Formats: sequence, structure tokens, C-alpha cells
Amino acid sequence: MHKVTKTIKVGNVLIGGTNHVVIQSMTNTKTKDIKKTIEQINKLEKAGCEIVRVAVTDLEDAQAIKEIKKEIKIPIVADIHFDYRLALAAITAGVDKIRINPGNIKDTSKIKLIVDACKEKHIPIRIGINSGSIEQEFLDKYHGPKLEAMLASMDKAIKLIESFNFYDLVLSVKATNINDTIIINEELAKRYNYPIHIGLTESGTFLSGTIRSSYTLGTILAKGIGNTIRVSLHGDPIKEIGVAKEILSMFNLYTKPTLIVCPTCGRTEYNITPIVEEIEKFIQDIHKPLKVAIMGCVVNGPGEAKEADIGIAGGKNSAVLFKRGKIIKKLQEDEIIETLKAEIIKLIGDENENWFLWNGKSFACWLWRLCSLYFVYQ
Repeated sequence: MHKVTKTIKVGNVLIGGTNHVVIQSMTNTKTKDIKKTIEQINKLEKAGCEIVRVAVTDLEDAQAIKEIKKEIKIPIVADIHFDYRLALAAITAGVDKIRINPGNIKDTSKIKLIVDACKEKHIPIRIGINSGSIEQEFLDKYHGPKLEAMLASMDKAIKLIESFNFYDLVLSVKATNINDTIIINEELAKRYNYPIHIGLTESGTFLSGTIRSSYTLGTILAKGIGNTIRVSLHGDPIKEIGVAKEILSMFNLYTKPTLIVCPTCGRTEYNITPIVEEIEKFIQDIHKPLKVAIMGCVVNGPGEAKEADIGIAGGKNSAVLFKRGKIIKKLQEDEIIETLKAEIIKLIGDENENWFLWNGKSFACWLWRLCSLYFVYQ
């Protein structure tokens, strides 16, 4: 069971409490390049990103947030390091959340200015501690960026900000080491009731980063920890969203179709790869728990396809279409993609109709009870 934490509002998105795990990402554009940043954020949103973070490296970046917000729908987080004035400028520009590492803004009076400005505008703060940016006092005390050093840094930051009577906090401690990241998040969940953002910092390229993040974040989520998630991958941030969806769906924390695909072997007698790629793209924006199977041959194909909501089992330049355990028809290779798409759309329509009928009956029952009570007490 997922841990219920304090609820924090970021723009129009609620995180923590009993709310779903929110998918985040970060742009890799120069924030001051307003057009490119807006384009990337809108692509991220279309892919399923719900909160986006931007780097604020100078005043021009901070001021750009005002114009960016006019053209996007999802909340925007300002990533601030070293200069408290950039946080204040981002707050003035209308940012929805501030991310700071208090360890690299050393003057507590400057941190108080940030906190006071956030309090006035009802803007939450994410305390982000990374293994690469820990205060020197803790590096010396614990002989390097160890678990104890990161936790000590977080404890100090929380106590400082709470001393200013500010409690709209999100916590995040990330390391490049997998086991450290898991243990740290377990400890945060034990110590505090604030929402936790989970991620593995600098996790790697698409392949290695996906594997490392899936193991790390999957382990943390399995323990009921994590209220927002980011899969940090090198390159195009759009790819992060698909990986995050897959990780969350494994724990029933995100609703999406499951695509079961044959790995292929010498028995495959039709061109399966372009079909898989096209159907994978097609189902990306569907938020229904459909099971779609695309199988290569007669060995496991019919069995797997029959277990799916919709599926095909391949033959020689052809495939048999199965729908919820029943053979529907034989398809020629050039018919497969469009037929599968049409059948998936039909399945979604059937589910929506069933939902409407069920809820219509529920509403009718509720209305009948209400009328009965009215006449009883008249």
C-alpha cells in the first residue's frame, strides 16, 4: 500500500496524500529561448508529463517563465542553484514551484527571503539534495557523499525551512548509486510525512538509464514510497515519459495498454517489426488497461493472442485475429495494422459504453432512493 503523505498543490496538480504518482521531467532547452522551451514542454505534456522543471541560470531565464506559462498547461518548476535572487525573480514571474538545494545557498537570511516569498504566493518548495552537491561540513564529517551525509543535509534543510513556519515541502534525495538511492528514500519515508519525489540522478543513456531507473524506482515504488517520479535519461526528455509510464504501470499506478510482443525467431513468416512499432505508437495515448498481443508464429502465438483483449498470431504472410479468446478472421499482412487499430478503437468504445450503462444504472438507483426518501419524510 502506498504511503499517504501531506498533500501539496503545485499549480493545478495535487501531489501526495491519496493522489496518483505524478510524472515529471525537465527541459533541456535554454529557458531564455522561449519558443523552443514552450515547444518542448508542450511535447512533454502530450507524452504524459504532468509537471515540468526548467533550469534557471540567470535573470533572463527567470523572467522567461512569465511568457512560457502563457503557452503551456502544466505546472512549471524553477530549478535554482547558488543565487537566491533567481528564485525571487522566478516567483515574481509566476512559477508554480521552486526547487532549491539549501546547501549551495549558504546564507540562511537569503533562504528566508525565498521561503517568505513562496509563503506569500502559496508556492511549494522542493528540497533537492544530490550526492554531488552536499555541504562541505557533512562531506568532512562522513568522509564523502555517503548516505549519512545526504540525510544530514536534508535534515538540516528541513529544520531550517520549518523554522520559518513553512511546511509546503516536497523532498528529494538522489544519488547515482542504486542501493543508496533506495535506502535514502526508505529513510525519508520513515522520518517525514512530506511528499517524496523519486529519481536516480545521472542514470545514463537510454538503454542503461532505463534499466537502472526501472530497478531503482521500481524497488522504491514497491515499498509504497514516491509521490512524483522522474526517469533521468541522457538526450530527448520525451523518452523519459514513456519509461516512467511503463514503470508505474507495472505497479498498477498508471493505466495504459499492455503490449505483448513475440521476440521472433526463424519460424516467423511475416514482417512483424513495423507492425509492432506502429501499434506501439498508436496505443501510447490510450488510458485503458487493454492487453494487445502481436505474436510471430503458431507455437506460442495462438495461446498468447487468445489471452489478450485483441491479438494476432502470425502465419505465412498473414495472421489470425483473436478478440478476447475468439478467432475473428484471417488477415493478409497488409491488412494487419489498420485492422488492429480499428479493433482497438472498437474495444475502447465498447468499454466506454459499458461504463456509461453501468453508471447510468447507478445514477438511476441513486435518484430512485432520493425520491423515495423525499416522499417518506414529506
